[in-house]
Formats: sequence, C-alpha cells, structure tokens
Amino acid sequence: MSYAIGVDVGGTFTDVVVSGRTVTVAKVLSTHDDPTEGILDGITLALGRAGVPPASVTRVVHATTLATNAVLERTGVRVAYVTTRGFRSAVPLGRYARVEEDRYDLRFDPPPPPVAPEDCFEVPERVGPRGETLEALDEDAAREVAAEIAGRGITSVAVCLLHSYADPRHEARVAAILREALPGGSTVVTSSEVWPEIREYERATTTIMSAYVGPVMARYLRRLRERLRAVGVTAPVHVMESGGGVMSAELAARRAVATIESGPAAGVLAASLTGYPDVISFDMGGTTAKTCVVRNGRPEITHEFHVGGKGSFGGRRAGTGVPIKTPAIDLAEVGAGGGSIAWVDSAGALRVGPRSAGSEPGPACYGLGGGEPTVTDADLVLGYLDPSSLGSLPLSPELAEKAVDQRLAWPLGVSRAEAAHAVHEIANAAMGSAVHVVTVQRGIDPRGFVMVAFGGAGPMHAARVAERFGIDTVVVPPYCGVGSAAGLLAGDLSTDRVLSRLGAGDPSAVFGELAAGAAADLGLELDSPGVTVERSADVRFAGQAHDLTVPWSDSPDELAARFFAKYKQVYGIAQRGPVEVVSYRVRLTQRAAAPPAAPPSVPPSVPPSARDDAGAGPGGRTGGEGRARLAWFPESGGFTTTPVLTRDHLRGAPGRATYGPAIIEDAEATIVVPPGWTAALSPAGAVILERGR
Repeated sequence: MSYAIGVDVGGTFTDVVVSGRTVTVAKVLSTHDDPTEGILDGITLALGRAGVPPASVTRVVHATTLATNAVLERTGVRVAYVTTRGFRSAVPLGRYARVEEDRYDLRFDPPPPPVAPEDCFEVPERVGPRGETLEALDEDAAREVAAEIAGRGITSVAVCLLHSYADPRHEARVAAILREALPGGSTVVTSSEVWPEIREYERATTTIMSAYVGPVMARYLRRLRERLRAVGVTAPVHVMESGGGVMSAELAARRAVATIESGPAAGVLAASLTGYPDVISFDMGGTTAKTCVVRNGRPEITHEFHVGGKGSFGGRRAGTGVPIKTPAIDLAEVGAGGGSIAWVDSAGALRVGPRSAGSEPGPACYGLGGGEPTVTDADLVLGYLDPSSLGSLPLSPELAEKAVDQRLAWPLGVSRAEAAHAVHEIANAAMGSAVHVVTVQRGIDPRGFVMVAFGGAGPMHAARVAERFGIDTVVVPPYCGVGSAAGLLAGDLSTDRVLSRLGAGDPSAVFGELAAGAAADLGLELDSPGVTVERSADVRFAGQAHDLTVPWSDSPDELAARFFAKYKQVYGIAQRGPVEVVSYRVRLTQRAAAPPAAPPSVPPSVPPSARDDAGAGPGGRTGGEGRARLAWFPESGGFTTTPVLTRDHLRGAPGRATYGPAIIEDAEATIVVPPGWTAALSPAGAVILERGR
C-alpha cells in the first residue's frame, strides 16, 4: 500500500494529512526558526498514528509560507537589478498608488522598493514592442556592470530589459555575461524566463521577487528533502503553487515567486471538491482568514496580486505592496485569525488584529507566556472551545479570562462576556469584509452560494459570517481543521506559461511554443497520459490599456463574444467594438492523484464515556446524546446550557437534524451551531449547517 502526505505550514500550526487506505491527521505548533522541525514533528506523529512505515510514502505535497514571509519580513537575499539604459529608476519610483486609508495622509511613508536604488544598473540596448532591435546590446558595458555587481558581493541578479518578451536575446546575453562574472552558485533570473508579459514595472517586480526569494526557497527545500530522507521518507517532494497546481521541488526553487500564495490555494482546492458547483471557501486559521469564490467547480484565478503591503484583498487593491505577475487563486485575506490580538486603541475603541500572537507565545490561554487577549481567548471565554480541544496543548480558561478582563473588559467598562463577544463579532465583521470583496464588489450575489468552512477556527465562526450575506448553507468537511493539508493531495501537477505577442500572425504556433515549454518544465511529453492543455488569451478593446483573460477560441467572433461577456460581468457595461489579443496563455496539467475521500482516523475529541444527554431540539428531535456546557448566545439571553456533540452523534441519527444552539467537537476543529440553524451529517461525512428561513 502506498501513502501520500500533505503538509501545510501556517503561521500558528503545521497540519499534516496522511492518505492511503484511511486518512490520518496531525496538528502541531509551527516552528518559525526552522519550519522543518514542525514538519518532521507532524509527519512523525501522523505516521505513528497511522502505523505507516516511512518507506511506504510515495508522495509528499507541501504548502509553505516561506516565500511570503521572506517578502513580508524582508529576509530574502540582496538583489541587483539590471535594465535598459534610461529605466534604472523605474522600479525604485514605483507606481505611487495608495490604498484608500492612505490616500490623504500627508505623512504617508511608502513601503520600501523591492530593490535598493543603489543596486539598480542599466545597460545600453533597446528592443521595440514587436521584437525589432532599435539599439544593439553594448556587451562591454554589460561586462562593466557585471564586474561592479560581483565587486559588491551580490550573488542574486534580476534582469528585465525593455520589451524582452518580444525578443529575449539581449536578456539572455546579459545573463550569460553575469554568470561568467559571478561566483559559482549565484542566481541570475531573467524576466523572459520568469514571466514574459507586457507592462515593464510589474514584469520587473516579479523578476526581482523571484531573485529575492529563490535562493531562500532553494536552501529550504534542500534541507527539507535531507531531513525527510533522514527519517526514511524518500518520496519526491512537490510544492503547491499559487494557481492551485503542484510542481516539483526543483521547479519551485527556480520559480519561487509562484509559491507566494501556496497555502491558501490548497484550501480552496479542498473547498471545490465538496460537490457543490458554487462555493465560497472560508479558511480561518491562527493568523489570517481567507475567502475565495468557486463557480461551476472552478476557483476564480487572477494573473496579478500584491504582496508585502499593509494588507491584501486578493490583489485587487493597488498600493498594497509589490505587484506579482503570476497566476494565483483569486482570494481575499484579512488579518483575523484565532491568534489575532484584541486591543483598545487611544480613542477607547476595541480593535482586533492585524497583529497576531502566532504560535510563540500564542494566545494567553496557551500558557506559553502570551498575555494579550486573542480571538481564541474570547472563544474560550464564551464557551465555544473546550479546554482540551487542542489535545496535547491544554487551554487555560483562567489565563484567557485574566487577559480579557485586564486588557479589554475593565478598560471598556463592560462585563467579561460582553468584551469577549465583542471580540468575536469584530472578527466576524473583518472576515465578512473579505467575503464582500470576492462577491459583492465583483458583482456576485452571495446568497446563491454555499459556504465551505475549514481551518482550525473557521467552523466556529462560519455560520455568523454566512448570516451577514444571507447565505443559508454552511458545509464543514470531514477534516476541516486541516483542510489546506487535505487539499494539497488534490492538486494536479501543473504549470503556466504566458507570452505577450501583439499582432501574432499564427496563434497556434505561439500556443504550441508555450505548451512545449510548459511540458519541459514538468519533464513531460505533450502526449503523456493524463496531460491536458488549457488555452486562454488576454483580450482588450483596441486602444485600451488593460485587458481581461478569457478562454481561447480559434473563431475570432467567438473570442470577441467571450470577451464582451466577461467585460459586462466585470464592469457592468455591455460595450462593443474592435478587440485585440495582447497575451497568450497555456496551463498544462497532468492528473496526479485522487484527493483523500475517507474521514480522518483520529478518535473523536469527546470519549463515549464522557457523553451525557444533550437535550431535545424543536419538535422533540435530538442530535443524539452528548455533554453540555454553558456557551454565550445573545439570542438566548447570554450564557445558556448548550449540547456538545461529535460527528458520531450525528452519524447515529441519519436524516435527523440537531437544532442550535449546539456545539459539535471535531477531531481538529469546533463547529458552532447558533440558534436558528440546524446541523446534520451528509453521506460523505460533512456537517451541513442550514439556516431556518
């Protein structure tokens, strides 16, 4: 029997799923100084629970925040930037776009540029937008630049020459000169290799970020493979990319910029496999909450997002950081997770996030030295969480109550429960803003969607977030607490290629070139079993500056019709007029493996010996027997005796609903069923929450 392992490293927890004959999960604290420590702890724990020898593992799929953290924490390597003469200052100057809250700030301090101005260099050369050579490359000048970079001890260089997407020969020659001058093991990245697409600034920042995080990613993946081999796991390591596919560790090291949204992408894949065509994924972990729209079973994809700024709503807000041009699942993310810190500002208003307690020291209730109240502390005070819900890490209600009292309730002049409930509601409102961005702001009515909740804290908050948008159904999958790790095992081997080619005479030749390059990236042949190629194009009205991506059609009329429909959906205007193709895209995919289908083999949190009668719901129907504890629900007047059940209770009452208020304790998460909602178990083992109409 062969087994696959999915590993998701988050800001607070590292989640592991082992899938084979059954599914076994493990959740351990992330180790920020060396993430491989937490990974090895989780894999060892999960394999031990499953009774699986390491040699039986045939595939390891990994989602990591390493690239993201390197950008956010500015811990990448020093990069030199080489561009066409006259454009050296373009990247340091940037776009000067601001988010709404900074637009009128006279003391606005822009984020630092992705590369220091003194490390920007230029070479005499010029290529036109259709590939014509306007000025030959001055190779002597390029050698002088290379010598200067080597003399500064810089070992990672990004090269982005004007219009190199149309003719990359100058870029390739500059890269060769740099490699000759730099010491062995240095990194030289060209924009024509990373992402040959129009818009010089975005292409440049993408190339710079690839050079910035690439060496860090390469070292990390090399260490991970060595440590896995040391414990007997010799299977190949794959890494989740931002667009929802997986790539080899070797390709991920070369294209590290494609892994920046690695973890969130895996969770969306898990949500898309629940069997509902139109889904809003809701992933709330320890540090952030993320949402995404899935329509007709396919996640929405964006081809540009921002990283390293104050915050991000799926890359739709210019000015939130460095623009990255690479396909990514189009999600919105807010700093509202279980570890988000609640605080009172100078005006006496209660705030939640964006600072997080992370795993060190963690929420106050962890007892690891943290003294600031978090969303997790508030949920524990409200009775939603059981002190033993994290297994080997017992939660302390006393420490949570102390933190809420001293930092929130007393300064605000309210009761402990009122302060904790306010924290819970503010967190829900923050997460609701992310749902609003991916639905209402994009012309999508969320009321016809199903919300799929996962992450360690997602099922505890999902029903309240859904209420804000008139969503009547919430689905909590069987392994909701480790949803992203489970989603990793559903990722297909895939990669993307793009090429801007204005006025291409033969689009089929361009697509053929792109498909061949994508197949080479994955070490495949185009006629290999299970290989599919999706073609799309960036289309715009003639004379406009921006474009929309639509599925390709060989018929110009059909391609234009698809563009008109997409334009109306995005902008609400049914425009007509001549259109032109700007860029051509392919996504090459090879089916990798089926996702885990069986419920986790971890025992339920509540042992049978501890179960008491749960009480009947409306109409005398019950959800089975269970414990009960006090939990806060304002509809019930405050603290009320609330049944505490498990999926086993629901499984023992097929076809019958459990009425809220109720709490369902899962192996890796807790599900809160508010008043006015019901809970039942689907044949696939998912908990279905339905809101009464």
